Amino acid sequence: MNIIKLNAIDSTNSYLIELSKSTLLKDETIVLAKEQTKGRGQMGASWYSKAGETLTFSIIKRFNSLSILHQANISLAVSLGIQKAMTTLFISNVSIKWPNDILSDEKKMAGILIENQVKQGNVTASIIGVGLNVNNELFENLPQATSMYLSSKKKYNMDLVLNVICDCILFELSQLEKTSFSELKEKYEMFLFRKDKITVFENLSGVKFNGKIKGINQTGQLLIETEDNPLQEFNLREIKMLY
Repeated sequence: MNIIKLNAIDSTNSYLIELSKSTLLKDETIVLAKEQTKGRGQMGASWYSKAGETLTFSIIKRFNSLSILHQANISLAVSLGIQKAMTTLFISNVSIKWPNDILSDEKKMAGILIENQVKQGNVTASIIGVGLNVNNELFENLPQATSMYLSSKKKYNMDLVLNVICDCILFELSQLEKTSFSELKEKYEMFLFRKDKITVFENLSGVKFNGKIKGINQTGQLLIETEDNPLQEFNLREIKMLY
């Protein structure tokens, strides 16, 4: 692996994006930070990390002919890669909370931020940021957070975890251009958190409603069945799951 190790940085995704503008980076280059001061998550959220306990890194992955119409497949592949890595490392009850939070025992263990570079209708490269709670023992005021340690009661070697998780992510991404969406969708939905269970959601207007997650569509939108509508499609910014 081609790994760039940094002591402290605001965001590994931001660093890798800026570096790629001035340097011809080798495919699958990884930027790893001991401490990330302004980690970014979905929809502008911040990512809590603690030096020595949390893995924060980003990977650049290049593609030859991945249509922008299929860019949701990247999120599915990365989520499945991390799910596989956690299972390999004996973490229990691993699931994927749509679109790409990784949970253990219904608590968030890892977050993913994907930023794609597009040219002439194709995704040419993807910057994939991952924050993973590894050896954290305590999360103040974050009741829905967990770590590999809290899940397994074992301390982990950070380099080993990094190697396993990057291997799994990169393997899934290497198969992306020759894997059909239906195959990815089937695998992804096997681990989809609260699939087919009645769940409370909140829309942009603050209105709460009950629904069942039925899966995802080809663009990665969440499909929810309610009493009033057989099936509705939602984007990330349109809905919040309450659990």
